[in-house]
Amino acid sequence: MMKRVVVTGIGTINPLGNNVAEYFGNLNRGVSGARIIDRLDTTFFKTKFACEIPDYDPARFPEAIDRKEARHTDPFTQYAMIAAAEAVRDSRLDVDEVDPRRIGVVVGSGVGGINSYTEEIKDYFGSDRPRFSPFLIPKFITNIASGHIAIKFGFRGPNFGVSSACATSAHAILTAASQIQLGRADIMISGGTEAPISIPGIGGFNSAHALSTNNEEYRTASRPFDKTRDGFVMGEGAAILVVEEYEHALRRGAKIYAEIAGLGMTCDAWHITAPREDGEGAADAMELALREAGITPSDVDYINAHGTSTPLGDLAELKAIKRVFGDAAYKVNISSTKSMTGHMMGAAGAVEALACIHAICDGVIPPTINFRFEDENIDYRLNLTLNELQERKVRVAISNNFGFGGQNACLVFRAI
Repeated sequence: MMKRVVVTGIGTINPLGNNVAEYFGNLNRGVSGARIIDRLDTTFFKTKFACEIPDYDPARFPEAIDRKEARHTDPFTQYAMIAAAEAVRDSRLDVDEVDPRRIGVVVGSGVGGINSYTEEIKDYFGSDRPRFSPFLIPKFITNIASGHIAIKFGFRGPNFGVSSACATSAHAILTAASQIQLGRADIMISGGTEAPISIPGIGGFNSAHALSTNNEEYRTASRPFDKTRDGFVMGEGAAILVVEEYEHALRRGAKIYAEIAGLGMTCDAWHITAPREDGEGAADAMELALREAGITPSDVDYINAHGTSTPLGDLAELKAIKRVFGDAAYKVNISSTKSMTGHMMGAAGAVEALACIHAICDGVIPPTINFRFEDENIDYRLNLTLNELQERKVRVAISNNFGFGGQNACLVFRAI
């Protein structure tokens, strides 16, 4: 029998807060994290806004990162270290009382240090004596966040990065849970981090017609399931979970938030950016996760949807939910917290896993904000938790994440 896996610590920094308490509070209030971009010149871009972390300064987090580290790390690594420091502290993990060889780190990022890479290229071609910083490579490679976290805390178990676009951190958590299920580790620090708000980030997604260009109504531009949705709003930040073997957690008297009860991974094998219109690949991932958890669709209380606010993606996901859940689809709460955080890309799965944990522990369903107009292609008999949170006892919550390349991931969280 595979070992049981639970969550014993959580941490985040994202557009809605510098820690978990701020994040959960703003989720409940239905706050939009969208802002006019102030860190780069958007003159030549169709999109002028994103969900930035407001007033970010690494010096405000000395317990996570010192001045020297801040100079030699990209923001995506800094975000991961800040979230990891909160999660480890929250878990009350005494590093001196556990075997560091049995604690691993797997933290994912979709694009890594794209800001550092961009600035180095600009400096290289704009200099009379072109050269690269010796810190360039360790600043932008996607696995480096895991390495920094391990070095800071002395964790010597399995350590690597995961990258699968928007499914990245869901896959990281899936992989971390698997390491524990197979007995390769007792504790894994896992999640995702992303700092994609950059010249190639905004410019590239604009060229792909993936971003919202609703600059006049930027605060409400992330509007999943609304007729007027026109693309996702880019977000940034990190979320980290301390994932632990159940018996190990009990022995050390750890606080347990929820069990990771089921894992599902599939591929559409369809298109590099577009989902299958019938939602079959996403449906398969949900079915696999529910089967592993040993539960039926009627047992699920909440679905945190991938819900990116794109015309095709939202429709495909709701078709997948109806395909898997049947009549039970009308009894479950569904919401997209990307309406508030924006799409944090490689960090999306982890920050949305925290939203599922919030629902289980606090009995609230975060809303899908910014909804105004019905889409004739969407079945609004589904409870999409529009505009206001709903209170509900949540025993089982699932989180969906789907990435470019057709990569699908589903996590099932269950109350202990």
